[in-house]
Amino acid sequence: MINAMVTGGAGFIGSELTHQLFTAGHRVTVVDNLVNGKPENLAGILGGAVQLHTVDIRDAAAMALLLAGVDVVFHLACLGVRHSLHAPVENHEVNASATLALLRLAQKAGVGRFVYVSSSEVYGTARRVPMDEEHPPFPQTIYGASKLAGECYARAFHATYGFPAVVIRPFNTFGPRCHHEGDSGEVIPKFLLRCMAGLPMIIFGDGRQTRDFTYVEDTARGIFLAGFSDGVVGETINLGSGQEISMNTLAAVVAEVVGTANAVIVHDVPRPGDVLRLYADASRGLKLLKFSPTISLREGLFRLRDWYAGSGQSPGQLLTKEVVHNWQREPV
Repeated sequence: MINAMVTGGAGFIGSELTHQLFTAGHRVTVVDNLVNGKPENLAGILGGAVQLHTVDIRDAAAMALLLAGVDVVFHLACLGVRHSLHAPVENHEVNASATLALLRLAQKAGVGRFVYVSSSEVYGTARRVPMDEEHPPFPQTIYGASKLAGECYARAFHATYGFPAVVIRPFNTFGPRCHHEGDSGEVIPKFLLRCMAGLPMIIFGDGRQTRDFTYVEDTARGIFLAGFSDGVVGETINLGSGQEISMNTLAAVVAEVVGTANAVIVHDVPRPGDVLRLYADASRGLKLLKFSPTISLREGLFRLRDWYAGSGQSPGQLLTKEVVHNWQREPV
């Protein structure tokens, strides 16, 4: 049993990681300001070994107190891609500046390992495929740039101070508890809910842009392994499926999973800063973490469809929180 901290631990991937840590018998301090996270994501495990602290990671005094006695930090708290397009300064402050401050506090607290969860967005559009960890980073959004800054700080703390940091770069993740709402909304939940509701699936641009999708249980398991595996400190490791799919093909697969023969697809304006191609080389994760995904894209889509069907809310009700052009600043 270890004492783990998961920042962003009530969010999409963070809550799945917290569930996995709890199941493995560890104590977990969850830090989440609940801007995107939800306490209900931790239903059934809160109390006792899992404690939720509603704290913003920019609150250095509060974070210093919470880090006392923590063995491993899994740092997932961030603001996302669409948020960065309308609030770039805040996005940088949370994703980059707060990461630097957290590294300093974790070092001072004697944390035994710091797992920084970055993003494939640091790469920008693929210049060669599959994209290994030596692929040049060329982020196209403030989000991607801020996540790259955070991982550079983590590597610098390891190189300069010998601090036991490891950087994980997940490619696109989907599954239960994923976001369809507001500026956190992602393509798979939006496609799936729209198709289930009989509404058009909206693709921004020509739909030829590709992504590499991993089911959330697999992504969280890879992050979990980074906290406990030998020989990974100082490393930067992709987490992906090693397969790419275009948005046009994805929409067709979603329609098949939902069982809608005449699903409507609408092409809308391109999204600013949209990455055109992502396709992971996942071989380092296999070598160092013994990690490979176990749940295929199609199986994961069926699981997510069934999760929505059992949520107690109709797709139409859930879509009341969708913002179509979710990179634009919402009116005050």
